[in-house]
Amino acid sequence: MELRKINNEDAKAQWEYTTALPEDENGLTNPYNGVTYDEYTEKVLPTLISYEHPVNMPDWFVPETYYYLWDEEKLVGEFRIRHHLTEALRNGAGHIGYSIKRDERGKGYGTAGLELTIAEAKKIIPEDEIYLRVNKDNIASQKVMMNNGAYRAGEDEDHYFMRIKKSVGGIK
Repeated sequence: MELRKINNEDAKAQWEYTTALPEDENGLTNPYNGVTYDEYTEKVLPTLISYEHPVNMPDWFVPETYYYLWDEEKLVGEFRIRHHLTEALRNGAGHIGYSIKRDERGKGYGTAGLELTIAEAKKIIPEDEIYLRVNKDNIASQKVMMNNGAYRAGEDEDHYFMRIKKSVGGIK
């Protein structure tokens, strides 16, 4: 199992994954649902790659790196790391967002992928803790986070705010 940064070489598999992902599922938004392959390779892919080192973005924009989880030659999930927190992210989505392909859920990919993503996040983010948010009704994702050392730091009506200390992390 490996985590690969978004790239041009894997464009077809990334496009298939991204365009099949719903516009909003369990709080992970995807404005690229249904785009054509040409739109993806000409506009979406270069844009997503540029988010790691953004140029001419609004003040509120936070650099973000996209990764894909691969099991041998099969793409099974997407993980995003936001490089630092704004006040909105601190009280909202946090550093990491992710999804696992629907027909690959329940096979341990979420836990393994988040472990790999936490290792990358520890190299990038300046904060002492990695912030995540999960819908209260998403029990599977709560377990994935807790399997990786997360604890509940707070909640609102619909979400739990989870934290993973940078000095901890990793599968229990």
